[in-house]
Amino acid sequence: MLTSKPMLIPEFRHTLPSSAHTSQPWRIHEIAGDFELEDVWALPTSGGADDFHLLVEGFASADPSRSPSLPVRVLFAIRWKVGELLGWDDPETGVGARVPTLRDRLPADLREAGAGPQFEELPFTPLYLTHDEWAAEIANRTMHGVLHLGWVPDGNGRHRGQMAVLVKRNGLLGAAYMAAIRPFRHLLVYPRMLAEIERRWRARTKLETVE
Repeated sequence: MLTSKPMLIPEFRHTLPSSAHTSQPWRIHEIAGDFELEDVWALPTSGGADDFHLLVEGFASADPSRSPSLPVRVLFAIRWKVGELLGWDDPETGVGARVPTLRDRLPADLREAGAGPQFEELPFTPLYLTHDEWAAEIANRTMHGVLHLGWVPDGNGRHRGQMAVLVKRNGLLGAAYMAAIRPFRHLLVYPRMLAEIERRWRARTKLETVE
């Protein structure tokens, strides 16, 4: 399939103000209005209006345990091990057990649209997929969270990816956990994750263009 040639714009690698998410007419607002907006990030992915599926597929197939970044691999390995030892990720703490799934809140049109691809390695469950929006949820003993991807016009005739993380903390444990991991997310995980997203985007869009 022929698609427009992507451009990679380094200045996309930064956090965005909350308004970059809240000002968009995303459907997630009506579904997760009681969740707190934790982060908004511009993604180093620039493409045509119809290229959002490439971003979604890239996220669904991501595996942090095989990241080129050693700090990312180590941090995720530590997190999964701690969760195992403390029971944070036990089945009774997840979606459908400790908290009801957000799919119960979806209007009929989003249910009919489908949830999008399943994650291959990460413990997220897709909620819905539209032409410019994808959301997935996760829950454990510390929080109930939403990963949201959007495809927004960049003002220059192109589109770019945007990621938001929304969270509902589970009491004092959840508040302490989210506060503790925030420096690691911003200083180690997210910068390296963005570099990996750019690398995967370059490879994926190059293949798409050739095809």
